[in-house]
Order: sequence, then C-alpha cells, then structure tokens
Amino acid sequence: MLTQEATSKRIKTKNWDIHYNEAGSGHPVVLVHGGGPGASGWSNYNPNIPYLSQHYRVLAVDLPGWGKSQPVAYENRDNSGALAELLEALGIEQAAVVGNSMGGASVIRLAYERPELVSHLITMGSPSGVPGIFEAGGLTEGVKVLERAYFEPSIETIRALTSVMTFDSSNVTDELIAERLANTLAQRAHVDNWIGGHGKGPMVRLNQEMIPTIKAPALLMHGRDDRVTHFTHALRLTQMIRDSRALIVNRCGHWLQLEHAAEFNTMVDRFIKDNPPN
Repeated sequence: MLTQEATSKRIKTKNWDIHYNEAGSGHPVVLVHGGGPGASGWSNYNPNIPYLSQHYRVLAVDLPGWGKSQPVAYENRDNSGALAELLEALGIEQAAVVGNSMGGASVIRLAYERPELVSHLITMGSPSGVPGIFEAGGLTEGVKVLERAYFEPSIETIRALTSVMTFDSSNVTDELIAERLANTLAQRAHVDNWIGGHGKGPMVRLNQEMIPTIKAPALLMHGRDDRVTHFTHALRLTQMIRDSRALIVNRCGHWLQLEHAAEFNTMVDRFIKDNPPN
C-alpha cells in the first residue's frame, strides 16, 4: 500500500525547492493540484496514485507556494516554469501532464510554453483564462468560500471549502478535512503569501493567443455541477485546442478526480494508451 511518507521526495531545480510524491514506472504522468488552502499533490490525488502507478511513473507535485515546497510571493510565482524545471532536473524528456483547477491552467501554460515537454494534456475544472458568457460577474460561490478558508483557516471553513468543491459532500471524509487544515497551518508562509497576492490577478494567467498553438492531444474534463469554475470553460478550451475532446460529468463538482476517481483513473489511462507518445 502506497503512503505519503514512502513516496515523498524532494529536488532542487535551478530556481526552486520542490517536493513531490513518486510511485510506479513507465511513461511519466505528472499530477498538479489546485490552488486552495492545504492543497498538495498527495491530498489532491491520493485516490488516483495507486491505480495510475500500476501503469506509469506517477509524480504528484507540490507547486512552490503549496504543500512541502518552498514559499513564494505572488509576484514571483511561476507554476509552469517550475514544472518545466522539475522535468528537466529529473531528466524527463516528455510527460503526460494532469492538472486540476489552477493546476489545469498551469499545465495548459506548460503545453504552449514548452510543447516539447508535454506528450498529453489533461485537465479537470480548469479555467480558460477569460470569463464565461454564462457566468455571473465577480467571484463564483466556490472562489468566495476558498478565499474565506485562506483568511480564516479552521475546521469549519475547510469543511465548507471541501463541501463546495464537491457535488456530494459525503465523498469528503473527516480525514481529508483534517489533512487539508493541517497542511494549511503547517506552512503559514504559504498562507501569508497567498493573502499578500489577493486581488492582484488570477492565480495563473493564460495567453489567449497561445492556447490555440497547443499540439499535444488534450482531454478536458469538467464537472457539470462545478461551483468554482463553470463547465463551459472546458467547452471553450475544446474549441481553442485543435486535438482535444471534452468530458462533462454530471453530478460532479470541482474535484472530479476525487468524486469520480474510478472513472478518472480509467479515462486517463485509456487516453494515454489511445494516443501513444511520439
């Protein structure tokens, strides 16, 4: 049975001190978490790592500013650059990159900034970089709850966060809530840096002119009941990325990989196998 401790690794790249969890062998699959308090590679993907690591070399990354990786101020944040440096430091020439929410935007940027590193692009609940035409102006319900959890981290605010991230909150365990709160409180510098960047712009900016240049095959998954990022963002991204397809899952919120873990696992496996790396 895989554990967080047994799979834990660190690496110093050119500019970053990055923690990640690694398991399995084969074609590399890099899992990238979202931007909520307490997020980490392990907490966002631990139901998926055991299955995927039977077929692939799985790396669940803590981006700088989250988990056990180094703190970083908003102005210095460079998620896609950190991912590129991680792959280069590990000697990985190409990988399937998988991102949820902010992690989705991060791997989209990597796919157009460093296309030679990306064999497959897979996202869940990713923004497209511009407001959706069917969305209300301002912050979504989910983002408001996320912000409160950063400003007032507690069992109550983290429980509210995990609830709004899912369609069926029974999928969220007390263990997950406790883990997310512990992660948040363990790295106060991460929280302070996030608060310091509040209101300065999106977590990850996406260049609308560059997204259509992505050549990697893309699987864009989204929960129909996502209250953080509307599912129409997946449709817009599918329109923009040439070799792409969208999967909209009903009765599913922002954490598709957790709420529908079995479907997510088999879809990722099937997608990579149906599109063999060059």
